[in-house]
Amino acid sequence: MTAPQTIEELQIQAAELELPAFDPLIAWEIGCFIQKRALAENMPIAFEVARTAHPLFYFSMPGAMPDNAHWIRRKRNVVERFYRSSLMMKLLADREGRPFLERYILSPDDFVSSGGSVPIIVKGSGCIGSVTVSGLTQYDDHRLAAEAIRHVIG
Repeated sequence: MTAPQTIEELQIQAAELELPAFDPLIAWEIGCFIQKRALAENMPIAFEVARTAHPLFYFSMPGAMPDNAHWIRRKRNVVERFYRSSLMMKLLADREGRPFLERYILSPDDFVSSGGSVPIIVKGSGCIGSVTVSGLTQYDDHRLAAEAIRHVIG
């Protein structure tokens, strides 16, 4: 895929990824987009589309590892706590020179400083869920999740 994203690029991207609505059928469309891309490019990933604390779509591609589910849960927890992408939170902590988990006094069992979870933002409602990918680099995990949201926006 491409080079790592900057904080400024992520801020612009976040503003562009606002959905007019979200429901289980939109979650299905997002999940199917990721599955088709992963299949076409032979990506050994697992991914999830969730309304806050409620997984709506989960899939594990051939080659994905059981540990990917643990990474997905911890990345999702970052979005649900901060309403920002897990990559944005990691880069902000890096810029401040303090490890993310230490900065916010978070347990590594429940949170991870790694990109790959992107908030589902609905106009007028705010952050109501997340799209999370695990199995590639943190930057490529993030990029794929963001592309899936962009796909349903049109």
